[in-house]
Amino acid sequence: MKQFTDQLGTIHTFDSSPKRIVSLVPSQTELLYDLGLEKSLVGITKFCVHPYHLKSTKKIVGGTKKVNCDKIRSLNPDIIICNKEENTKEIVDELWKICPVWVTDILTLEDNFQMITDFGQLFDKRTEARKWNDKLAFALSDFKIFIKDIPVKKAAYFIWKKPYMVAGSGTFIDELLKLNHFQNQYASQERYPEIELEKMDINGSLDLVLLSSEPFPFKAEDGFEMMKDTVNVKVILVDGEMFSWYGSRLIKALDYFKYLHNSI
Repeated sequence: MKQFTDQLGTIHTFDSSPKRIVSLVPSQTELLYDLGLEKSLVGITKFCVHPYHLKSTKKIVGGTKKVNCDKIRSLNPDIIICNKEENTKEIVDELWKICPVWVTDILTLEDNFQMITDFGQLFDKRTEARKWNDKLAFALSDFKIFIKDIPVKKAAYFIWKKPYMVAGSGTFIDELLKLNHFQNQYASQERYPEIELEKMDINGSLDLVLLSSEPFPFKAEDGFEMMKDTVNVKVILVDGEMFSWYGSRLIKALDYFKYLHNSI
């Protein structure tokens, strides 16, 4: 019997490494694939788009907020992979009736490294996990050298429209904003607060408005509509996956961030 502890502190006991995995988190599906666990993945969400071919080779069991428990049960999984932010507690509690549910909680870069280590131990992919963490550590060190002399800019990161919602503190997005020397305009508010554009300090100290491609697919016209009364703030469309997906996606995100800064 082997014991493992997930990032919520839940202790899991297995006779052997889980072989049949259902993943309800797109970024973690990508990580499991990159760790060499494609054959073990039996169920994924409709939002698990990387790598793309999984959507045609794996069973789709719903989204991240609404899942089909009957479909999941029919797959006879050994473990279901969830995330505290992506999946609701109600879903997690219901899924425990099927099999053990491993829940991650990723707010910092350290959490990300820990998740990869945990998956390496849980699924007997320690060597692959160590290689990924080494690659990420090197890329992160390189990016910190790149960013160290770039001045801090005050930014607001929008994730939704009608109502307008932004990323606040206590989010992985906020962690990556800090990494990029973007001071979060809404760091004093937690999670994803709704805001009123009229009350945003557009003509004050704000330098950038970042409009994410997900979950709301902002377009250039949204930026023109939001900022039509000011010329002092630069509006940039950004790839939401690069700011919100954790796991192995971070390796691509760090290259993307260099491109982003060179284009500002």
